[in-house]
Formats: sequence, structure tokens, C-alpha cells
Amino acid sequence: MNILVTGANGQLGNEMRIISKETGYDFLFTDVVEAEGVETTLLDITDAEAVENIVRKHQIDCIVNCAAYTNVDKAESDVDLCRKLNATAPSILAEAMKKAGGLLVQVSTDYVFGGDPYNTPCREDQKGTPTGVYGLTKLEGEESIKAIGCKHVIIRTAWLYSEFGKNFVKTMLNLTATRPQLKVVFDQAGTPTYAYDLAVAIKAVLEDYTAEKSRNEYSKTGVYHFSNEGVCSWYDFTKVIAELAGNTTCDIQPCHSDEFSSPVKRPAYSVLDKTKIKQAFGLKIPYWIDSLKTCMVNMKINK
Repeated sequence: MNILVTGANGQLGNEMRIISKETGYDFLFTDVVEAEGVETTLLDITDAEAVENIVRKHQIDCIVNCAAYTNVDKAESDVDLCRKLNATAPSILAEAMKKAGGLLVQVSTDYVFGGDPYNTPCREDQKGTPTGVYGLTKLEGEESIKAIGCKHVIIRTAWLYSEFGKNFVKTMLNLTATRPQLKVVFDQAGTPTYAYDLAVAIKAVLEDYTAEKSRNEYSKTGVYHFSNEGVCSWYDFTKVIAELAGNTTCDIQPCHSDEFSSPVKRPAYSVLDKTKIKQAFGLKIPYWIDSLKTCMVNMKINK
């Protein structure tokens, strides 16, 4: 099976590079820029002709879309580009897969929720209530894929981090090591997700799809949720990061979200119900602290 990965130089894309070595599939890793030390094919996924040409040239059976506009605050003033990457591009990828008879694996977000006061884990069939441009455009991307009607698996995830790129774990490692005191919000609850674990879940989807590839339709087409197991606030997350790193001199204090100015309201509770993806693909998902420990060990090894 020939698999095209977009956003290959980002957090999840780099984890997909690692996962690819555990499969017998042929992967084509694409991005808009090259990165040192890894082979990257340049591709603008907002260019429909370029996408169609590369799918045809490499006989692509599946696209894993790891590319997105993810700057939540900046999205409020950069609406056009955000929509182009998060809504238009997925529709272009969906059209290409529909024409090729292939599968699109689209990575979405817990930010499609947030407008209603939830206190139980969000299900896949729950109505999207985004509170900002980022969540709205990601939801628009989901809806466009469904409307086009290609075979698809949309995976909503949350609080993504890894050894690669910029993320919350790396930021907190630095801040708790260099500041005497730090305030972190405690009134937003969710679940951290190690990008490697998400890549493992995507591999399970690809393996399942391979077994069914000869059919015109994929029986598990639909929306799924994936994060690590458990629940915490950003404050709890930071406390564990600091503890595991041995950063004991920083006084970490809980605070309310409104103590930080932001152009967008973030979801207060965006814990994802993962029952569906676990049952469909036989996944055993690690607890968030266990995965955090693994990631931090890998960070030290790769220094």
C-alpha cells in the first residue's frame, strides 16, 4: 500500500516517520518546507492540481493528513489562511482520494467542542460547538470530507505533544527550570496525547484498512476520538512535567483562565470518549502519565 503523509515535519508527521519503519507499506512524506536530516517531498496541499498529480504519479492508496493551522490565538486574525489549511485543504485531499478510490485519514481536534458546558467525555456524535476560528475551521474540514464522500477516518485528538517541534511539554520544561514561580490554568480539563501513541493508532487504522482495501466502501468510515487515557488540567499536567524533570524549585500555582488575555475562549472541558476507536480497532491506550514519562526519556536520549 502506498501512503502519502502531509505535514511530515511536524509533531505527528515525525512520529509517522518512526512508525512507518514498523510496516511493510511504502510511505511518501510531504511538507511545504524541507527539514534537515529527513527526506521530504515538497507539496502544497491547498493546490488541487499538485495533489492530484502526486496521487496519480505515486499511485497513492491512502493519505494521512497531519498538516494544519494550529496557532489558536493567531487564527482569530488570520482567518483566511486558517480556513485554507484546515477546511479547503482537507476537501482537496478528500476529492483526490475519492477519485483514486483511496482512504483519507484526517486528524482533527477537541476544539470542535467548547461552546456548551460539558462535564462528561465528548462523544463522536455530539454536536460541534467551537468557540474560535481554529475549532470552527477544523469542523468545516470534517464536514467537507463527509460531504465529498470518500472513504475516511477522522480522528479528533487533544493536547498533542512529542519530542519534535514546539509544544506544551517543552515549554513547561523550560519555564519550570528557569522561573521561581509559574501560574498555570486549572479550570480547563482534558487529556494530553503523546503524538507517538496517536501514530500507533493511525497504523492500526491502516492495517485494518489493508484487510478491506478491495472493497468500494470502508466499513469503518467515520469519526473517532483518540487521546491518552485519564483526565487532568493544564496545572496538573505542568506539575507532573516538573516532577518528572526534577524541577523542584519552581513554585507552580493554579489560576483561572481569565487571568490570561486571549482572543479566543478555549474549551473548559474537552475530555474525549475513546470507546468507539478502542472497540473498532482493538486499541489498548496508555495512561497519560506513562506516555509522558516515555516521551521525556526519549527527549533525553535524542539530545
